[in-house]
Amino acid sequence: MDIKHELFKHCKSFVNKRVQTVEEIISSNQKALHSETKSSAGDKHETGRAMLQLEMEKASQQLEGISKMNEILSKIDFSKESKKAHLGSLIFTEKANYFLSISAGQIIVDRQKYFAVSVSSPIGKLLLGKSENELISFNGVNQNILKIF
Repeated sequence: MDIKHELFKHCKSFVNKRVQTVEEIISSNQKALHSETKSSAGDKHETGRAMLQLEMEKASQQLEGISKMNEILSKIDFSKESKKAHLGSLIFTEKANYFLSISAGQIIVDRQKYFAVSVSSPIGKLLLGKSENELISFNGVNQNILKIF
């Protein structure tokens, strides 16, 4: 089993679950918006509709973010090999293992911990472009880069 492909599958699954959750929220809010009927308490009705519309806008923004995550994942090229950390790299340090992709948190593969991190996250920015045996300092902790795949 190729660890990078397994991590990639976890990231794809993470994105798909987020899409499903946000779409359920949108669908639920649309139903609630359509079921709201004009009542004698006009102000209360308008406030309810406004709140639902705000929720819908927030969910739409989340969908945009998820779409960007999918776009980033589609740019990962597993055939590209480099000794410098890049999108799609698997980076082993003495403190942690990182998969430069999207911010999907901790992933466990074969009882080994990996952190899927975005290249635009603070740790991702630090790792990007680094080589093996380089030292990085994150949150006051020094980490030596042992291996990059």
